[in-house]
Amino acid sequence: MTDATAPAPKPGILDIAPYVGGKSRIEGVAEPMKLSSNENMLGAGQKAREAFEAAVRNIHIYPDGRATKLRGAVADHHGLEPERLIFGNGSDEVFALLNQTYLTPGDNIVTGQYGFLAYRISALANQASVKLAPEPQFKATPEALLAEVDERTRIVYVSSPSNPTGSYNTAEEIRRLHEGLRPDILLVIDEAYAEYVTEPDWETSFPLARDSENIVVTRTFSKIHGLGGLRIGFGYAPLKVAEAVDRIRLPFNVSVPGIEAAVAALGDEAHQQASRDLIQTWRPRMTQAIRGFGFEVLPSAGNFVLVRFSDAAQAQGANDYLNSKGVIVRPVGGYGLPDCLRITIGTEDQNRAVLDALSEFAAG
Repeated sequence: MTDATAPAPKPGILDIAPYVGGKSRIEGVAEPMKLSSNENMLGAGQKAREAFEAAVRNIHIYPDGRATKLRGAVADHHGLEPERLIFGNGSDEVFALLNQTYLTPGDNIVTGQYGFLAYRISALANQASVKLAPEPQFKATPEALLAEVDERTRIVYVSSPSNPTGSYNTAEEIRRLHEGLRPDILLVIDEAYAEYVTEPDWETSFPLARDSENIVVTRTFSKIHGLGGLRIGFGYAPLKVAEAVDRIRLPFNVSVPGIEAAVAALGDEAHQQASRDLIQTWRPRMTQAIRGFGFEVLPSAGNFVLVRFSDAAQAQGANDYLNSKGVIVRPVGGYGLPDCLRITIGTEDQNRAVLDALSEFAAG
């Protein structure tokens, strides 16, 4: 008999470092500028807000477990087959569902050295291991990812664009990666920041996934649509994958207000365009200005920039100075980048506040 005094988690759970989101408060500052979570700083659009408010009258009713209304809207908007869509409480849940469906103890996932932490957490929770492909140029390459694949690899995760580095993979690179994988390995392509990409050699992987039995493409309503607080994400998957995931998906994992707001957001092209315009205007301005202060800024295809300092101490000093000015950005030491800060592109006033503070920090 064991001498246990309390229920014990299964092996490995207590070894997982919990995910820590960008902080939202500064002691003594009533309304700080929160630029730490890559949210849409224009907020949700008017149509989404009105749909959310109208949904209040129905919050006593369970949501449609199939999210039929949203399923049809997403399928129409992106030209996808509705039966191949997986909806989740954010795209984070889609990753967790895929890991739960396909990983067994001893299996592994492969992702980039700086890949989104959510992929890893649920893989470890399923007693699988995580293999990280090196990103010496802050970008996961097909060759580096394929080099990590072994006989126990079940899923390969790629972020394009990638958080927190801002790098992306070209359409040709994604095709080359897919061609190099065994057909029994699932390739998951996370396109959370897709709507912000302007580079001509990037393409959505929806068409590639349409004719494949082992590609899942994920999107989120948290970024361009400004619905981070409602937690709506989806995956476009082979029908067999979608049907397998549906067997373990919780029956009411997407809320009534979330469904209604997401449908309205898809139809609000004016808000989407305003959100794109903000990033396309300020991302290059922020990049140029911060480089002018003597700091490295990595090229970014997302709604944020990653600023690299001379060392971790200088990054910490910059973070502290920004906080003293009421600005919250994201240290990314948890990604193995202790000398970097990730800064969400905000409104004009917010961006100018960031630039003023970094200019003063550099001068001091």
